[in-house]
Parts: sequence; structure tokens; C-alpha cells
Amino acid sequence: MAPNIAVIGFGYWGKNLVRNFHQLGALRAICDVDRSRAEATRSNYPDVDFYHHIDQVLTNDTIDAVVIASPAVTHHEVAKAALLAGKDVFVEKPLALNVSDGKELIDLAANQQRMLMVGHILQYHPAIHKLKELIHRGELGRIEYFYSNRLNIGKFRTEENILWSFAPHDVSVMLSLLNEKPTAVVCQGGNYLNGNIADVTISQFTFANGARAHIFVSWLHPFKEQRLVVIGSEKMAVFDDTAENKLLVYPHEVKWIDRIPTAMKADAVVIPVADDEPLRLECQHFLDCITNRQRPLTDGHEGLRVLEVLTESERQLQPIQQPGNSDKPPSYFAHPTSCIDAGATIGDGTNVWHYSHVMSQAQIGNACTIGQNCLIADDVSIGNNVKLQNNVSVYTGTEIEDDVFLGPSCVLTNVSNPRSQVNRQALYEKTTIRRGATIGANATIVCGVTIGAYAFIGAGAVVTRDVPSYALVMGNPARQQGWMSRHGHRLSEPDANGTMVCPESGLRYRFSIPDSLRCLDIDDNSPLPDHLATGQGLYGNFHTGTRPSQNNNK
Repeated sequence: MAPNIAVIGFGYWGKNLVRNFHQLGALRAICDVDRSRAEATRSNYPDVDFYHHIDQVLTNDTIDAVVIASPAVTHHEVAKAALLAGKDVFVEKPLALNVSDGKELIDLAANQQRMLMVGHILQYHPAIHKLKELIHRGELGRIEYFYSNRLNIGKFRTEENILWSFAPHDVSVMLSLLNEKPTAVVCQGGNYLNGNIADVTISQFTFANGARAHIFVSWLHPFKEQRLVVIGSEKMAVFDDTAENKLLVYPHEVKWIDRIPTAMKADAVVIPVADDEPLRLECQHFLDCITNRQRPLTDGHEGLRVLEVLTESERQLQPIQQPGNSDKPPSYFAHPTSCIDAGATIGDGTNVWHYSHVMSQAQIGNACTIGQNCLIADDVSIGNNVKLQNNVSVYTGTEIEDDVFLGPSCVLTNVSNPRSQVNRQALYEKTTIRRGATIGANATIVCGVTIGAYAFIGAGAVVTRDVPSYALVMGNPARQQGWMSRHGHRLSEPDANGTMVCPESGLRYRFSIPDSLRCLDIDDNSPLPDHLATGQGLYGNFHTGTRPSQNNNK
């Protein structure tokens, strides 16, 4: 009987793992923080449970093992929690993002007597198995040179650079084929999309036996290429995962004629390989290791060797200089007391004021204002012309679109049920604040909600559910009290035509469907015309009644 497997992460690669473990009769549960993915689970895998929190998996005694396909930055914490819960663990590459975390997982797996396997899928490719056989039999002679190209367009990442995203597979195969670690590493890279996140790297390796290697990875390439070439003293081998014939051997010779090296070319020989899906073989191997309590081919120690090579490559990484840009000054202002971590992306014209901290993987757009004592955490995305007033912390899992206003000391959370004793760093819930919304002073936004475009959250409100676009909400818990215009005015009751008019701008609003307001005069996603982009007077000039509870700061 197959072990019971839970896959944590139902995103891009997680879907492939789910498919394979389900077809192998082992899938019992899927866990993903995105609740919208539950419907796909119910329709495609009706016999499989869907969980939103990892604790639901780890406390389930019927689950024997977990497969971790969450973002790389979460691998260590999720794998650690699973091992402590007594589960066998398959973690997608990389094992962790630093060597010390990798060692901790290896030690923990040994102490808990649990399996720890790393998803280095090329090790399970039939063509790579055949290539290993050729090398071990001496068919290629002495290995002189190894190179691997792994190139594509997208998928762009911000939590790790291209080296950590693409290269682990190639490093794993390189170490396996050459059967030793490099003695020297040189690495260069180019950052073209996101600050200090390398999009292209070229790593060169030297080995004690005289062999050399290079690995070229990029997600800025016009087409997909996954090719590995091994140059031996007798023959040359090419593994091309995008070709019909995956493995070719070229019996070329180099003869010295008149003391000049001359290539004597020969036709390629197609090496037959099985047509099995590598991921299926990898998943089956994990199940076999659990059942037979045998050491995985790509166990934690193999994953650690890859981590060590990646870490040294990262340490050696030197950005390729861009002509004319080497002396370009920062295009944003940061007060001397602020802290901007290396790798943060900050747009033109943005100001970061006293004692604020922008972490390394944060992204901030153009013309933003970050007030005093603010925190912008890793993996936060902030659009253009966003204003954060003093004492605002924006935590991992938050997406803020253009033209949003966050009032002084408003609170954004990213875990619904925090406990100091329970680590939920891998379970951050997403909060989205749509274009043009206003969050009043001291308001609290409980995580996992979406604040609609141009919504207005009154001062001190506690928001626990989604807020429609243009809605005015106040109180604790926050309840809708009306509708607001793009200029921040409470709209009166609709006239006979169902139209509401902003008293300042004169823009007209009408419901397209119940509880869905739209502006009749300007597209909701368009900027305001110049003549409406400057306030026409104080709030009191347009209203004689009670004003909504709101933030009066600049």
C-alpha cells in the first residue's frame, strides 16, 4: 500500500507533483494558503482533502510524508516543522537558502529518523542515467569539460535570483557526473529587472582532476534551452531535454596534422533512452524510500553539496557592468537615518524618511512617500504614488497598488492567528489594497482581505472582510456606511436616474450591478485629468453635515 502524501504548495510546480502522486495512488491532501485553489482541487481530485494551514497537515496522523513545493524562502521552515512532526519530507530545490539551514535539516532528519529528499529532478531523468553509465564505463574517456545551459523567458522571481532558481539542477548533475566538488568557482551575473536580483549568471568551475565546467542560466532568453554537453578525451555527449533524441554521442576525433590540431568529425550516434517522465520516476523513488526505509538518491547530504556550491557561486557573483550606468546616482531620496537593504527596488522620485527600513526583497514604485518609522518587509509590492504616513509597517504578503494612502499608525497584519510559540512564517496570508484606496489613521486591516479600488477605511476601523470598490467602512468591526468618490467625498443618495455626483469634482457615479459602483466620466483605472488632480477646496466647503471618520493628516 502506498504511503499517504500531502503536497504543500499548489502553484506552478506543485500542480505537477499533485498530478503524479495522485496517479501513483499516494495523494491524500493538498495544502495551499490561496483558498481560491480549493475549487480546482474539488473538481480534479474529489477524493483529496484541501487544507489552508500547514498545521492541519502536520497534526494529521494519517499523513505519512509531505512534499514541499512552496516558495524557496519557506523551504527550511516548512521542512523543519514537518520533520519535527514526524513526517518524511520531500522538498523541492533548493533544500534551503543557506548552508547552515541545510545542515540543520539533515541533523534533524537523522535525529527524527525521517527521510529527507531533495527534488533534483535531473538525477531521475533516463537520459542522465544513461549518460552516467557511459562515463562510468569509460566510453567518453577522461572528462575534460562540462557545460550546461538552462535558459528560458520567465518565470521571473523576486524571492531568489536565477542562480538559486535554475542552477541547482545543473549543479546537482555536475557534481554527480564528475564525482567531486570544485576547487575554484568564478561567477558573474547581470541584474536587468529587479535591483540586485540576478537575471543571468555564468558560473565557471575548476576541479582537482583538471576538468572544468560552466553553467549558464537565464530567464531572459528568447526561447527555452536545456542542454548539457560533456567533452571527453575519446567522445563527446550531448543531453538536450528539448530535442526528440535526448542523448547523442559524437565520436569526433582531434588529430595533429603538421603539428596543427584538426577536427575529424563523425556522425552523431543516438543513444536510446526510456521515455519515462522524470518527475514520475522521482515521485516513485520517494515512495519506495519511505516504504523500504532506504536512502534517497538525492538525500539531504546531496542537497547540501549543491547548497555549498551555490553559496560559493553567490559569494563570487560580480555584476556585469552596464555601460554608462556605473556612476548613476540613486534616483530616490533616503534620509541618512533610514535603512535600505541591498536588493531592495525603489522607483524614481520616491522619498524614504527618518528611521524607516526597506528590506532586501521589497519593491516600491515611483513617486512614493515613505514617512518616518515605517517598515517595508520582504516580498512586499508597492505601486506608484503611494503615501505611507508615519509609523506604518507593511508586512510580507501585502500588495499595494498605485495611488494608495495609508494613514498614520494604521496596522496591516499577515497572520490571522499568531502565536509566539508557533512559527507561521511559511503561512503568511495575502492582503491586497487596490488602486486609490485610503486607510485612515489607526485603522487595522486583518490579513487575507482585499480592499477595493478607491475604498475609504475610516480612522480606527477594524476591517475583517473584503471591502468593495468605492465603499466607505467605519467602526469595529468595520461596516459599510455608504459610498465615496475618487476625491474622497461621501456620495449622496442616487437620483431618479440612479446617478450620484461628487460635490467637488462633479464626476458621476452609478451602480453597474448591485454593490458595484463605477465612475461614468473617467475610466476607473485612468489617472485623474490635470484640472481635477488638485483639490478645489477644504472638505467643509462641500459638506455641511457630519463628515465621515477619516484621517486629516497630509
